[in-house]
Amino acid sequence: MYHGVVNGVTGSCHELRAGNAGILIDCGLFQGLEGKRELSIDFDIAHIKALVVTHVHIDHVGRLPYLLAAGFDGPIYCSQPSALLLPAMLEDALRIGFTRNEQLIHRVLKLLASKLRPLPYGQWQQVEGSNIAIRLQRAGHILGSAYVECEMAGQRVVFSGDLGAPHSPLLVAPAPPERCNVLVLESTYGDKNHESRIDRRLRLKAAVEHALEDGGTLLIPAFSLGRTQDLLYELESLIAEFGGEQAAPGLPWNELEVVVDSPLAANFTQLYRELKPFWNEEARERVSEGRHPLSFEQLTVVNAHNDHLNAVGYLARSHKPCVVLAGSGMCAGGRVVNYLKALLNDPRNDVLFVGYQAEGTPGRDILEYGPKEGWVELDGERFTIRVRVHQVSGYSAHAGKEDLINFATGINTPPEQIRLIHGEANAKAALQARLKELLPETEVVVPGG
Repeated sequence: MYHGVVNGVTGSCHELRAGNAGILIDCGLFQGLEGKRELSIDFDIAHIKALVVTHVHIDHVGRLPYLLAAGFDGPIYCSQPSALLLPAMLEDALRIGFTRNEQLIHRVLKLLASKLRPLPYGQWQQVEGSNIAIRLQRAGHILGSAYVECEMAGQRVVFSGDLGAPHSPLLVAPAPPERCNVLVLESTYGDKNHESRIDRRLRLKAAVEHALEDGGTLLIPAFSLGRTQDLLYELESLIAEFGGEQAAPGLPWNELEVVVDSPLAANFTQLYRELKPFWNEEARERVSEGRHPLSFEQLTVVNAHNDHLNAVGYLARSHKPCVVLAGSGMCAGGRVVNYLKALLNDPRNDVLFVGYQAEGTPGRDILEYGPKEGWVELDGERFTIRVRVHQVSGYSAHAGKEDLINFATGINTPPEQIRLIHGEANAKAALQARLKELLPETEVVVPGG
């Protein structure tokens, strides 16, 4: 049963029932056009014994406060890194979309902490009051992300959560489960593949070089958790490689300033540093060499709102090359909006999208109309788009089409059924057609489609 993310890519919330008991996999917020949906918990939860969180992006955990308010009293299972990251994500979400009452926020976070049950990867956990056992495995989407294996009466159901692409900075790549009867699989990019890590790095380098050449700003609307840390990792690598003695004339990499203008992103970046034991081997080797992928000399963090406004004004006037990472990732709110208002009209500047832009968001409009010198509406006002607009899909935290196919076909014994969720109609259709070709004995269905 699905309580979201059937006909779109947000609001992830699935229910698995065994007899009279059930569990929820995620309880996420709707965004974009889907964000107009009712936020309250509009389904029965009396039989729900536990919530399992695949990862802490807001479209997977944003309705958790409403679930608690509805009377949910069970444990909340998640990975050990997610247990550290989840309170920070929900504290921010509560302040933005729920309440400014600090006492109420404190009570919700205290209640959340009492229910969190961090689990190591690869360890089975029996859900009390049910005959369902769960096991988390690395999903490679963001730090702490997991897919969930559910075992009941000899049947195994796997919920993919959001899968990541291989060779992601910092993260260990996901490996398919050994077996399952039913696979509930995301399909966000079911109709397209991402660029390789080499290609996306070259395109990031080219976008930065445009800023270096003419003193413009490269603005990256980045999600606070995942993409921001990946980009900092890659930017530190580029500065280390091209900012030394081998730097090309006229391209002063050593003068490039990198700004993270998001208190939440800065907080998550610090938490990522604390979670180094969960980094992949490449990242840990870089640290052992004395490098600091998430804390380097040219990195500046902007916290205070006045400092943010000063930074916006300064970059609009200056001719100093700069890379700015600011939330939100879909340009639907947050500090990135002020940067867009100030910078969109100047062709010296660039906007680089590295994540999915949902229908109905300003980010989608900038992607669609920017190459035509169209306009985008921000806070009720139209702004002409004269910046260069880029999209580098390789930095998406989501697996591409071939990655999803490899995950599904990499299961030793093919599942009896695959259910495609978390994708727009064209993405699901493309993935469904290909999986049917490769797994002819497997039923591949699109719930609600």
